[in-house]
Amino acid sequence: MAEHPAYPVGLRLTGRRVVVLGGGQVAQRRLPALIAAGADVRLVSPDATPSVEAMADAGEITWERRPYAEGDLADAWYALIATSDTEANTAASAEAERHRVWCVRSDDADRATAWTPATGHSEGVTVAVLTTDARHRDPRHTAAIRDAVVEGLRDGTLVAPHRRTRTPGVALVGGGPGDPDLITVRGRRLLAEADVVIADRLGPRDLLAELPPHVEVIDAAKIPYGRFMAQEAINNALIEHAKQGKAVVRLKGGDPFVFGRGMEEAQALAEAGIPCTVVPGISSSISVPGAAGIPVTHRGVAHEFTVVSGHVAPDDERSLVDWPSLAKLTGTLVILMGVDKIGRIAETLVAHGRSPETPVALVQEGTTAAQRRVDATLGTVAETVVAREVRPPAVIVVGDVVGVGPHGTA
Repeated sequence: MAEHPAYPVGLRLTGRRVVVLGGGQVAQRRLPALIAAGADVRLVSPDATPSVEAMADAGEITWERRPYAEGDLADAWYALIATSDTEANTAASAEAERHRVWCVRSDDADRATAWTPATGHSEGVTVAVLTTDARHRDPRHTAAIRDAVVEGLRDGTLVAPHRRTRTPGVALVGGGPGDPDLITVRGRRLLAEADVVIADRLGPRDLLAELPPHVEVIDAAKIPYGRFMAQEAINNALIEHAKQGKAVVRLKGGDPFVFGRGMEEAQALAEAGIPCTVVPGISSSISVPGAAGIPVTHRGVAHEFTVVSGHVAPDDERSLVDWPSLAKLTGTLVILMGVDKIGRIAETLVAHGRSPETPVALVQEGTTAAQRRVDATLGTVAETVVAREVRPPAVIVVGDVVGVGPHGTA
């Protein structure tokens, strides 16, 4: 048998009898996949691990609490032999051979008639890796190959083009706070499959360099006080490219629905009859403070945190923020898009009761190689921003949590 490679095949076990001998760790690892395959699983073992016992209690498998006996494999299509009794394993393996039942042996793979591949799953695809030559079998190497393939499919670094007609649509993808490694697995996969990417300035720009040459990248940057692409133009671009049958990704910084105008785009797509998928992203409101060593909540310090937009000043009639109420809270206040308005924001908070000694941290270019943290108080933050030349994008954290941790001021 060792002279010939194994023949890989996928078994369709739905409703078919599978016998598992032994209720230990091997069975605990293998049973979930057999259950997921719809197999009629019969476990024969005098005892079992708590997890295996829970599967039996839930009715997922049938458990006969006894040792193996001749005839247990007579009606089986497939068998997994994994007891600690070598003699019982040998006898069961011989029975499987007589009944022509494909049989896996955990104690002696060379005497088995079947081997279990290292498997993984990604988007409806099962990856199974098997060392077909028994003389060079290395389970760790096989598992490593499986992990590399599955990870590549999930994060988009290994792309297999779909050979089917695609339904036009748009994915609103939250790219996270800036570090390309902080985009979600699903977001990265959709980005790798895109025909068109409409990207924000605050999205993870490094990911754009990984796109194949045929991908059209549209700059939707909204640079403060500079050139910008009107929201209506962005909506129209999404709709037009999707109607051409292209896979379109709207790559946004942070999360699409946290001050990202994602719902406006989703509504425009819905009105145009374009399917829209929303892929949440890691919001800078919590990730950037965390990257700078600041927890937005901490036991005994803050039981709540509030995220507000500071793009308009407290005295601006367009402001929807109740700044006087915020000043009365004792928890953490996270301000996005508020660098140029922080002076008036701080004055308003102090005027309505917040102590001027309240710690403030400004984290510029959070999670990127250019990240820097500048500390101040409500009483000094306006002059600190000017003196330290703090520029957007920056996340501002107000509250005692600023002093928590190895980088804190308290």
